Amino acid sequence: MAGRASIPTKSSALIAMIADEDTVTGFLLAGVGNVDLRKKTNYLVVDNKTTVKQIEDAFKEFTAREDIAIVLISQYVANMIRFLVDGYNKPVPAILEIPSKDHPYDPAHDSVLSRVKYLFSAESVASDRR
Repeated sequence: MAGRASIPTKSSALIAMIADEDTVTGFLLAGVGNVDLRKKTNYLVVDNKTTVKQIEDAFKEFTAREDIAIVLISQYVANMIRFLVDGYNKPVPAILEIPSKDHPYDPAHDSVLSRVKYLFSAESVASDRR
C-alpha cells in the first residue's frame, strides 16, 4: 500500500529497550542487545540515578533510528515521559509498554490500549449512525 511505513530489509530490524536492569538483562540474555560501530546500544537501563532527560533523549533517539522496529518501555518509565509517549504517532517503530518486576501493569496508563479503546468507541458511534 502506498504511504505505508516500511522496516528496513537490508539487515534485521532491532528491538530497543528502556527499562529497569532486570528487564533489560532478561532481554539481553534472549539476544535483543546490539552495539553498533559507533558504540551506540539499543537499550537504556533505568535506575534511581537516571534522569528524566536521559530517558527522553533515549526515547527520541530510538524512535528516530531507522533500524529499530519496536521500542519496549517499562510502564513506570513511560509514565515519567508520558507526554512523549502519548504524542508519538508513527507506526514504526511501535511503542509497547511492558510491566516490570517491581511495578505492576496498569491498563489505565497504557497508551496503546487507550488508543484502541478510542478507536473502538469512535467505530461504535459511527456504526450507530448508519
